[in-house]
Amino acid sequence: MKKENRKLAQERRAKERARQEHAAKMKRILPPVIVIAVIAVLVIVTAAGSMKKSTESASGSSVGSSSAASSVSTAVSSSGETLDRTAGVEVKSGDTVNIDYTGTIDGREFDGGSTNGQGTSLLLGSGSYIDGFEDGIIGHKVGETFDVNVTFPENYGVDSLNGKAAVFSVTINGVYKS
Repeated sequence: MKKENRKLAQERRAKERARQEHAAKMKRILPPVIVIAVIAVLVIVTAAGSMKKSTESASGSSVGSSSAASSVSTAVSSSGETLDRTAGVEVKSGDTVNIDYTGTIDGREFDGGSTNGQGTSLLLGSGSYIDGFEDGIIGHKVGETFDVNVTFPENYGVDSLNGKAAVFSVTINGVYKS
């Protein structure tokens, strides 16, 4: 009987040691696994967002060929500049502005012709938007809403926009300052 009790006690101790070793191993392994999982999720989400932007750009849903959306509520750009929302500040070539716009052709909005109130940053004079768009903003003031009349190039790449005259209602939300 003593031998059996001793053997059972040894088995229990062996199981307890194995459980403790497993718990210690999990404590070492789990934090890096969680970090890797979080990074993987962030990469997937970022890739999905990039794919969406790429698809929108390829389908012509953006007025600019390289415009990057930015939130109007964000007061600091990715380069550390602050958004000056002081009404009446005149914008000039070389300024980076945050704008909202809605484009229409024959009085009707078209797909991809609007920031949907999300705002977008634009370096005036960069040539990243269709001809005449950036020039139509220069000289206007923060807080001002105005129309910019442009014509899409014949080879814009979107059949419904190629060669069409468009009117963009533009609002200047602010000017980025270093």
